[in-house]
Amino acid sequence: MAGRKGRLEARKRLALALDVGTLDEGKAWVRRLSPFVGVVKVGLELFVAEGPKAVQELHELGVEIFLDLKLHDIPRTVQRAVEQAGRLPVRYLTLHASGGRAMLEAAREGAERVNARLVLLAVTLLTSLGPEDLRELHLGENPGERALLWAHLAREAGIKGLVTSPKEVGLMRRVLGKEAFLVTPGIRRGEPLGDQRRVAGPGEALKSGADLLVVGRPILEALHPEEAAQAILEEMAEAMGVGEG
Repeated sequence: MAGRKGRLEARKRLALALDVGTLDEGKAWVRRLSPFVGVVKVGLELFVAEGPKAVQELHELGVEIFLDLKLHDIPRTVQRAVEQAGRLPVRYLTLHASGGRAMLEAAREGAERVNARLVLLAVTLLTSLGPEDLRELHLGENPGERALLWAHLAREAGIKGLVTSPKEVGLMRRVLGKEAFLVTPGIRRGEPLGDQRRVAGPGEALKSGADLLVVGRPILEALHPEEAAQAILEEMAEAMGVGEG
């Protein structure tokens, strides 16, 4: 079992995907699971239901906020949305790399203007998409190649943070180097895949080069959520090689 130091370090790199419909439900989960997760991802469902209040009140519970809106619009609209998000206590904010260079650059400029701590994360390719989906969209049929193309575009636009599946994170790290900040959803420890296609375990994802793991259903839908979160934390600490202390 990992020591206290290992668990604390792993906690900083574990984000809970808080896919719930009400702020009260979200706050209850954060109170239960904050000993294990240092970041909480607020997605479309909760943000549409509760708005900026969800960001503010969850942050007050002692966690960093990952606002997962996956912005994708004309450059000016995205820039203004980023500026509004940057005025909230948000640490991470997502947008689609497929929105194009002008949109990505506008987003970067908006973040720089209002919040130097805000980390923009460009989503390369949704983990729900497989080769057949890419063929249907006329985007080739190799998820790794497509994800890397959009990752390069984001980096050229000044976006250092990237969201990439566990299956591509190793490739991203090798090609993009140490400076890239890599966020990996699609984490599973033997649970049903649901609508995810390209998945891996937490230890494997970290060893492949991920900086931050996003985990939702394997914790929230577990019979014993605290035990599930603890098990993920232990696997992460072991993979990170953080000893006792």
